[in-house]
Amino acid sequence: MKNLIVQKYGGTSVGDIDRIKNVARRVIETKKSGKKVVVVVSAMGDTTDDLVEMAYAISENPHKREMDMLLSTGEQVSIALLAMAIQSMDEEVISLTGAQCGIITSSRHSKAKIDEINTERLEKELNSGKIVIVAGFQGVNKDMDITTLGRGGSDTTAVALAAALHAERCQIFTDVDGVYTADPRIVPTAKKIHAISYDEVLELASLGAKVLHPRSVEMAGKYNVPLEVKSSFNNNEGTIIGEVDLMEKVLIRGISLDENIAKISVMEVPDKPGIAFNLFSLLAGADIHVDMIVQNVNRNNVNDITFTVALDELQNAVEIAQKFAFEVGAEKVEYDKGVAKLSVVGTGVVANAEVASKFFEALYEIGVNIQMISTSEIKISCIIDKALGKEAMKHIHDKFNM
Repeated sequence: MKNLIVQKYGGTSVGDIDRIKNVARRVIETKKSGKKVVVVVSAMGDTTDDLVEMAYAISENPHKREMDMLLSTGEQVSIALLAMAIQSMDEEVISLTGAQCGIITSSRHSKAKIDEINTERLEKELNSGKIVIVAGFQGVNKDMDITTLGRGGSDTTAVALAAALHAERCQIFTDVDGVYTADPRIVPTAKKIHAISYDEVLELASLGAKVLHPRSVEMAGKYNVPLEVKSSFNNNEGTIIGEVDLMEKVLIRGISLDENIAKISVMEVPDKPGIAFNLFSLLAGADIHVDMIVQNVNRNNVNDITFTVALDELQNAVEIAQKFAFEVGAEKVEYDKGVAKLSVVGTGVVANAEVASKFFEALYEIGVNIQMISTSEIKISCIIDKALGKEAMKHIHDKFNM
């Protein structure tokens, strides 16, 4: 759709009434610049966390369908209040839930994926001159049950709408004014990146950087949706995310630290074909995402298999690993929550051998032991002691003169 901008505002951007009014003014400014505007909004502040806490105060294992019913209300509060704020400023606006704006998803509650978007209602409201406010993070399945897209799902909602409506661009407004070389709250010397490729920011997001949700970046790259990350609290220039051939090629684009992980080791697993497949198919069947995997060198016909998972999936993953260990005759299962994943990302990682050397040298200089290593064309990741993660991040940032 010509002259259409999709804007997404996160929970901190609409954290209280004054901030909601600030967002309303920003949206109206965009409308008055001659653009049609679709605004995707997250739940206010800590609303989602508060709702989760209430659910678990009632049940140790709340049903996922009912959790989706509960959590989706957070965004509905935000869109209604933002619509009221815009109306009070004499602009035409309408708020829509995920269902009302035609977002159809799979039936996997709490982790649904968008199957299709019927844009008829959206186009009708936009063509009538209204600003459209959409509840992020949610949709409905084909049975009309409310579903949610998982944490960070509002980013995915915004990009999906931008793709479906062929928007000019998708702007993600947050509490930082762009993508930085490292988390500026941890590394004060971190620099804002003016432009970055889809692949590089996808790696950073997947490795723990919290500016964008990985699924949203993946979707933006797939449908070639121009992304822009900006602050909702100032008018500073943000970060443009787009095609790699438009970007200046540098060795290291950014550093990320993911402290939301745990390491699981299955000790002395029989060394025979199909063992790894059995373990990881069980984990996949439980919808547990496994990240780094290491299998040690065979000794006495047994191996140790070590892998990492998100902290919130640790309990389920350990239970599955213990059942697997019992069935195949492995010795035991160990886990460690005191680890973090430290990564460097950039198009020059593989092409320049100096990057790996300098990365590991930096860790050696401050006495950090490496527990696991993983590499790809544009990143090097390692598992280290969580207590040393922030210090290591700062030292590597200095080491590469970022």
